[in-house]
Amino acid sequence: MAKRTRIIEGTWSCTSCDTPDIPARHRNCPSCNNPRAETGQESEFDFGPTDAASGKSLREGVSDEKALDAAAAGVDWFCEYCGASNRGDSPRCRHCRAERSDASRTLSEESDEEAPPPPPPPKPSGGGKWRVFGAILLCLFGSCIAFSFWSSRTHEVSGEVTATEWKRTAYRESFQRVSRTGWREELRPTSARMPVDGRGEVAGVENIRDCTRRQRGTERVPDGTERVCRQKTRKVACGTEEKCTRKKMGNGFAKETCEDITKYCDESYEDCREETRYRTVPVYALSCTYDTHEWTEVEHQDASGRDDAPRWPTLTAGASERLRREEKYTVRIRYEDDGSKEHVLEPKTERAFLAWKKGQKVPLQVSNLGKVEVMAADPVR
Repeated sequence: MAKRTRIIEGTWSCTSCDTPDIPARHRNCPSCNNPRAETGQESEFDFGPTDAASGKSLREGVSDEKALDAAAAGVDWFCEYCGASNRGDSPRCRHCRAERSDASRTLSEESDEEAPPPPPPPKPSGGGKWRVFGAILLCLFGSCIAFSFWSSRTHEVSGEVTATEWKRTAYRESFQRVSRTGWREELRPTSARMPVDGRGEVAGVENIRDCTRRQRGTERVPDGTERVCRQKTRKVACGTEEKCTRKKMGNGFAKETCEDITKYCDESYEDCREETRYRTVPVYALSCTYDTHEWTEVEHQDASGRDDAPRWPTLTAGASERLRREEKYTVRIRYEDDGSKEHVLEPKTERAFLAWKKGQKVPLQVSNLGKVEVMAADPVR
């Protein structure tokens, strides 16, 4: 598409008499004759605001020949002897008539597109609210770090074993014939085998009987097709829109280039297709009664003690029987830390339990949150 160009003239402000909005074509202030300097505010040209959507300058473009001639003169240069600003096409300084040399400084010509204006500052009330919120978050974050550091700090205390306790239970179990139900397709007839010394048994699946048809579950099966539509969006061309860019020319003027580009809009549409429809149907199978064998508790005996060696209850297993045992050990340690407190250990084995004796001194490490850790390794693991 065809591009349209125009020249935008910038303005500068005099720092001597504060005269604002002086057109760039003037190299001296019309009010006080102060020359435009090389650096500082007088070398910063204002090209006016732009339209937020298109980027087009809201300032009128120049059309008079004098301004267009000044814009086409090239990048301004500054005399290295007197500092006066000169047109880019002038070989001599307009003030002291010194010839332009390679050392003469120039205004920078910005080749990049001009950056969009900064967003307006937030409203004081909203900004204050977010600043307060941010301060609270920062405070909470700092508090979390401080708490984490504090809670991880530990100190050592001395403890003493006040008691050792144990409990043991012995179970006598018999391998007995029982009736169960199961799905026929999963039942594989197997002969039972009785245990020898409580081992080597096979439960078996025998005497499968009384099979009835029952619902085992459900499943989804195809049931034709159905038209399913989903709402979607897509980008479509919806005319054109003007987009403009501005390039500073290094002499107080800027070249604006505009062109019409394709505009795209969101369009809603229905995406429809035929999809398989499903329905849920019950699934049936044969449920049967069968005989098998299981370990069943016949009797059990408990034994417990305090500050002595553990022992097992006296139970004897007969034919097709076995003994099963359970044990639990506890060591109680008292220590002083802002009052009298107790820490409980639970050794996993008899050997580890027997390493602890009543009256034994135990070094402990306690965190500020009260977590206790035994400093010395157990004498026997």
